[in-house]
Order: sequence, then C-alpha cells, then structure tokens
Amino acid sequence: MTLLYILLAALAALALVILARTLAFRPGEQETKTPETVEFDAPAAVEALGQLVRCKTVSFYDKSLEDEGEFQKLIALLPELYPNVSKTCPLTKLPDRGLLYRWQGREPGPAAVLMAHYDVVPVDEDNWEKPAFEALIEEGVMWGRGTLDTKVTFNGILSAAENLIKQGFEPEHDVYFAFSGGEEVNGHGAENIVDYFRENKIELSLVLDEGGAVVRDVFPGVKESCALIGIAEKGLMNLELSVSGGGGHASAPAPHTPVGKLALACAKVEAKPFKVHFSKPALEMFDVLGRRSGFAYRMIFANLWCFGWVLDLVCKKSGGELNALLRTTVAFTQMSGSQAPNVIPPRASMVANLRLNPEDTVAGAIEYIRNVIGDEEIKLTNLDSMEPSPISRTDCEGWKKVSSAVSGTWPGSLVAPYLMVQCSDSRHYGSISDRVYRFSAMALTAQERKLIHGNNERITLEAIGKAVEFFMRVMKQC
Repeated sequence: MTLLYILLAALAALALVILARTLAFRPGEQETKTPETVEFDAPAAVEALGQLVRCKTVSFYDKSLEDEGEFQKLIALLPELYPNVSKTCPLTKLPDRGLLYRWQGREPGPAAVLMAHYDVVPVDEDNWEKPAFEALIEEGVMWGRGTLDTKVTFNGILSAAENLIKQGFEPEHDVYFAFSGGEEVNGHGAENIVDYFRENKIELSLVLDEGGAVVRDVFPGVKESCALIGIAEKGLMNLELSVSGGGGHASAPAPHTPVGKLALACAKVEAKPFKVHFSKPALEMFDVLGRRSGFAYRMIFANLWCFGWVLDLVCKKSGGELNALLRTTVAFTQMSGSQAPNVIPPRASMVANLRLNPEDTVAGAIEYIRNVIGDEEIKLTNLDSMEPSPISRTDCEGWKKVSSAVSGTWPGSLVAPYLMVQCSDSRHYGSISDRVYRFSAMALTAQERKLIHGNNERITLEAIGKAVEFFMRVMKQC
C-alpha cells in the first residue's frame, strides 16, 4: 500500500505541475500604440506593378526556352517606373541577372538588405480565366503571373523607396535592394550578390526576403490573424530510388518486379516518417501562438516534455503544415518504368522530394531512407540537394524592426517566428548574416496561397498598397 500511495502522490504532483504550467502559459501584455500614418502614391504603385507583370520574365531550367529580351525589357523600365530611385541609388548589375541598388545612409554602419526576385514560373495559359501577362484589373483585383510571387514585393520595395526619397527621407545607414532574375530555377544571381557583400566586407543588420505572410486558421486553436516571419528554411533533396533487372515479358513475371519493389519501398517510407524535432523556429512559434490556443492545446504546448508524443502522433496522422514544421517530410512525386503495358522494365525508378528539418542533414536523410527500405537492390541517388539554412536570431534589432513594421501594417496580428518549408534566395545569406528573415508582406487567404505557382494568380489592389506601406515602415527604421 505504501508504494501505491507513493505512486498516487507522484501522479498528483505531476498533474499539479502540468496544470500550473498550463495556467501560466498565457499571452503577456501586448504593447498597444497607434501606428504612424504612411503616405504614398498608391495609383502609381499599382501602375508600376502592372508594367512589371506585362514583362514575361519566365525562367526555365532549359535556358533556351527563356526570352532574355523580356528580362531586359523589365530592367530598362525601372528608371521610368522609379525615377527617384534611379537618380539616388546607384545600380550594380551582377552576373546571372543580379541587380543591386545602394541607397546611401547618412552615417556608416551595418546595412539592411531588402530582397525579391523578378523571374516567374511558366504559365499554362489555356487554364487561366484571364490573360496571364496583361495585368488586367477587375473589381479591385489585378490578374497576372508574378503578382504574388514576387513582383509585388519587388514593386513594394522600389515604390516604398521612390516615395520616401520624394518625401526627403534619408536612411541612417545604407539600404540595399537586391533582386535576382533566376530564383525559380536556383539561379546564381543571389549568390553573386552575396559574394559582392563578402568581398566588399559589408556588414548587414538585417536581410528580408519572401517567406511567411499574414494568415488565418493555420495554428490549432488560434482565431486571430498570424503574421509568420521565417527565421530559417528547410533543406531540400530530390532522391531517386531505382531498381535494375533483366526485364522481360509480363506474362511470366518474377515474384517481385522492379516496380513492385519500388512500390513496397514507397509504402515502407510513408509508414515510418522521420523523427520529430522541436527546432528553435518551432519552439519560438509555439511560445507565441501556443499561448493563444484553447486549454487542451495550451496544455500540450506548455508541457512538450510530457506531451510531445501527443503532438507527434497528431502530426503523423494529419500531415500538412504543422507536420512539415516538425519533421523532415518525404513526398514521392515521380515514377517511371516500362514504355509498354506488357513489358517488365529492365529499370524502374521513382523520385522522392524531401524537405529537411534543421536538425537533419542530407547524408543522414539518405541513410535513414536506406535503413527503412532495407533492400540492397534499390539504389539511392541524390539528384540535387541543399542543407537546411542556418537559424536566424530573434533577440536583435533586425528582428524588432521587421516585426514592428508588420505590427504597424497589420495591427492586431500575432507576430511569430516560423520555419519556412519552401526554399528562397535568402538561404545564400546565411553564410554572412544571422539576421535573415522571410516575410512576403501580404495578408493571404488559404485560397490565395494556392494561386502561387498555380493558375489564375492574382492580387487585390489593397494588398499592393499594403506591401508598399510595409516596406516604408521597414526603411524608416534603417
């Protein structure tokens, strides 16, 4: 009986600790202040974005498919669209369509870098409801490829500077506008810009690129709008799994064909996801948003040491964005075999797209897949890959400036760090700065997020203006 009493007392003490931690896991007092009014020429910003969208700057891995004239057309338009920027900020052109403007500050000191890319993904125009490159405006919405990704931020940055220069503003320290024309195909423009900063020993106070947005209904139990700023991005690997054999006629198959072996391997990998990792971006996001959840979720997020397995189980079963935040994910995307239905292929292959958690590595992920499959006949080939980015700081002025600009532009939104599951040009800056942030300067619905890289990409005119307003708030702190 004594042992039973001890166990009951221990359980009671544990329950009290969990309850106390849950009750204490509440939002702190938020500073409320009226944001400064920002004035700018909104119609000019809309017109400028329309001009950019009309440039068919479509990038392809096969360079022969690109129309270089459209890229040069866009670059030639910039002095016309942003005359004050062109007069005030010298432009350096770097290889592979890298563009770098320098807005000189009043005093020496670490510089800010505001980024975007001006290339866009291809378009299947037959499946668009409106023309993809005419920047047609109807009912307060502009249609066109690149309106969301990322000519809106390209225009937002330059329009913000255009208006501030006109108003007589000068930044305290240098501000650079860094643009690449090949981000969608992993071009080298951004790398060349980073090399420029490194070679010229330019210290950076913050780097801001595309990434998160102001969104709703993305975190369990949180009803408020959430402004998610990426402080790291996952790594990437395209891993080919292949089996070679003798092939033959389908009328007399072996017990396991190459396709069958790959199918079994696929099922094994999907049945055994990668281990969950509570990385710094995830923990900081939970610390902000978890405090706004309902009681049950608050109990989990306040006591991950006890209930982390519950969150892991939920994520495994549901998949989606929260699951991608916590572990390396594997998505099988391609498969090839025989060219005829009655022929067993001599070689079959499939490709898995992996997004690597910051706690994992390319080599470790390959080894994990190999062990899960447990079949030496299946060859693993790393087609291309990149390691996860370094994790940026949130205890510095760079973070405060970005989060302050977000709060001023979208009042009432909960600003939180997060782990970006896509890749961006900003990953190249991790080698020269620990203050790299990813935020796309838009409030996006779930439907609008699906338009990125999809058919019928479009943006509201209000969102175009909000992007300009946001970047003006950032620049006024630089």
